[in-house]
Amino acid sequence: MIRHYYHQMPFGAEITSKDTGYFRLWAPAAKEVKLCLEKESKKTYLEMTSRGDGWFELETCQATTGSLYRYQIDNKIEIPDPASRFQPQDIHGPSEIINPANFEWQDLKWTGRPWEEAIIYEIHVGAFTPEGNFQGVENRLDYLAKLGVTALELMPVADFPGRWNWGYDGVYLFSPDSRYGKPEDLKRLVQSAHARGLMVFLDVVYNHFGPEGNYLSQYAPDFFTENYHTPWGLAVNFDGKNSYWVRQFFIQNALFWLQEYQFDGLRLDAVHAIYDNSELNILKEIAEATHHLFSDHRQIHLILENDNNESRYLTRRCNKRPYWYTAQWNDDIHHSLHVLSTKETVGYYSDYANQPLIHLGRCLSQGFDFQGQQSSYRDHQPRGETSIDLPPSAFISFLQNHDQIGNRAFGDRINTLTTPEVVRVLTALILLSPFPPMLFMGQEWGSTQPFLFFCDFSEDLAQSVKEGRRQEFARFLAFNDPTSLEQIPDPTDQATFENSVLSWEQAISSNGQEWTKLYQQLLKLRRQIIVPRLAKITSTQGNCIFLSTEALRVCWQLGDGSKFILLANFGDVPARLPDAISKQVLFSTPENLGQALAHGILPNWALACFFEEAALEEVTH
Repeated sequence: MIRHYYHQMPFGAEITSKDTGYFRLWAPAAKEVKLCLEKESKKTYLEMTSRGDGWFELETCQATTGSLYRYQIDNKIEIPDPASRFQPQDIHGPSEIINPANFEWQDLKWTGRPWEEAIIYEIHVGAFTPEGNFQGVENRLDYLAKLGVTALELMPVADFPGRWNWGYDGVYLFSPDSRYGKPEDLKRLVQSAHARGLMVFLDVVYNHFGPEGNYLSQYAPDFFTENYHTPWGLAVNFDGKNSYWVRQFFIQNALFWLQEYQFDGLRLDAVHAIYDNSELNILKEIAEATHHLFSDHRQIHLILENDNNESRYLTRRCNKRPYWYTAQWNDDIHHSLHVLSTKETVGYYSDYANQPLIHLGRCLSQGFDFQGQQSSYRDHQPRGETSIDLPPSAFISFLQNHDQIGNRAFGDRINTLTTPEVVRVLTALILLSPFPPMLFMGQEWGSTQPFLFFCDFSEDLAQSVKEGRRQEFARFLAFNDPTSLEQIPDPTDQATFENSVLSWEQAISSNGQEWTKLYQQLLKLRRQIIVPRLAKITSTQGNCIFLSTEALRVCWQLGDGSKFILLANFGDVPARLPDAISKQVLFSTPENLGQALAHGILPNWALACFFEEAALEEVTH
């Protein structure tokens, strides 16, 4: 049995039941719009009908699946469809009509996986494999399943300018970038992942459009507002005049990826840069529309990146399901661990410089570290909301991700900044604590390869990006002279991108295999011991005891009443335990800590975990 998935939208191009092309464009600043069909070197112009409220539409038998088209605005400019499903010739080229019914889905039994099972693996499609496309990722799915992850997260794939880009400069949000493949290639990747039990999440950007190829301001200026500004320019108009169809554009985009491509969830990028004072915030409206469409028959998970630590978006219902968002990337836990392990305190790490173990302890026991305290890095403004009543499943923890590596001048991974012994402690903490863990591609084999910031814009913009990148680091002491600034890789240089493409040779080296074996061991323990006991946890509330200025003990009560205990020493000096420990160790690094623990000692840079079954009265209560 097969099925066709199609998300019907109020805009864009579609194929009707009569096999004709139907086009709708919202262009409130245009007086007239024509459809321009392109075939070889010939162009055919067809006048579209104005339907009021800025809408133009046309149904024609001259267009069908595969037809190339643009819109001509007021006999002046010709622009691609802002809701294009495919841009075969990049962002400035014509759009192509895609008929979603042509792809036959065969994973009809797939309804997703419970969130508590999430072990996320983040990748950049262009840099994950030598092929640099959807097919290349599909070829590695067996590897990921064997590793033990349960969810693949793709950095943004919406059509971006040029040959390489992180993806956060997308301008055609409904169109997978043609460099990665055709729409059916992405659908095949998702279907193949499901066949191996892997969820697939997609990173989407709703806070801005990329700086090149965005024509919206020329015929739909209401898409933007000058009331707010983002780090990337004008903000999207979510709450001003004529914002209804702007909001619908993004709401429909979220539903489009989840329905037409069968993604299991979305990660919304930098929502702290989305400004909306409407009674129903756009973030909540996107979530409510999603839950309304899918909640009865599919498990969909919505994830936030939110520097404001607004725990309100993560609130749970009485049945423990989220009102709006399932989880948030928890930068606090990464920053605390980074300061502890590298002693770096520049930039946003300055907020964690004073007693970093206290910051980590708050993360492990309460979720967020910043829950309303002043942030010195953010001009002493309060940051965050209380999070102790949220379950650990609301906080995604990580040791590496694309930002924390790529936002460094040289794209340094943690393995190049500290010792293997230290990284093993950090890794075990991330993978065994009750928070859903996330890995960044290559992390599992201890990759020391950089992941740099890269993009490919037109010449004038490329120069601005290059200069802007160096100005960004000029305020740091390490780059306070022209010579050091010149050493920062040029984001627009092809070599910068190529140096970021994963070298799989490292994975099969003896060192790579040793690291991978460790990850497989830890992930197996997580699946066997931790995951089955997460669903019924209603709040994080870990019991954290500080053993020294660099060592701690955390105990979490799991959903069945059992306890998971973690001891960790992040210092160069052994720590004294309150009591000698003789119980069986579930995992430790370094190995064979039993004798030291029995003498009440936790060695330097060591971690040990213990599991205690629930007492009979707790189980039967």
